[in-house]
Amino acid sequence: MRVIFLGPPGAGKGTQARRTAARWGVPQIATGDMLREAFAADTELGRRAKRFYDAGELVPDKVIIGLVGERLAQPDGRKGFVLDGFPRTVAQAEALDRLLDERGLALDRVVLFRIAEADLVARLTGRRVCRACGRTYHVTFSPPRQAERCDVCGGELYQRSDDEEATVRHRLRVYEENTRPLIGYYRRRDLVDEVQAVGTVGEVFEAVVGTVERGR
Repeated sequence: MRVIFLGPPGAGKGTQARRTAARWGVPQIATGDMLREAFAADTELGRRAKRFYDAGELVPDKVIIGLVGERLAQPDGRKGFVLDGFPRTVAQAEALDRLLDERGLALDRVVLFRIAEADLVARLTGRRVCRACGRTYHVTFSPPRQAERCDVCGGELYQRSDDEEATVRHRLRVYEENTRPLIGYYRRRDLVDEVQAVGTVGEVFEAVVGTVERGR
């Protein structure tokens, strides 16, 4: 099973990618995790990526694509994958196609997570993080027992700057601008399945699995 999950920040792609990857017995491959693994392994590409990362700059497409190629070449990546949040642009998608073609492989499906902007803003702006231990809460969906205090260590909870409403709305605009052409790219190949990313985690999971497995 070779599947891409696309969707805006806060749509729940990461949660669903972990669950579906476990069901299908394939790795979940997320850009952030991939970068951290490359840093830890101290590979040549990892060192190149870290120079950009440490400088606060975006890691160039060429380096990211090289890391994806390395990850897909690992034994567990040969039987399939769930790509979470990659590709982000048509150029990255074309590079991924070339990587797969070199291995005689092809994508099975692209799952597009749909959710209203108002719901996304509520999800993201409601997040709170413990300053001491990093545990995450949500003021509506998973509030702490005591307001503004972590259940685990008693640390102060705070709102990250990237969870403030103005920042969230900017992130969503950037996503729409970058991803709309990418969705069209995959639609032209009849690979896209849409899933409504609302409801419980279990309900969305069943929708994702049912949609992909029927479409294969």
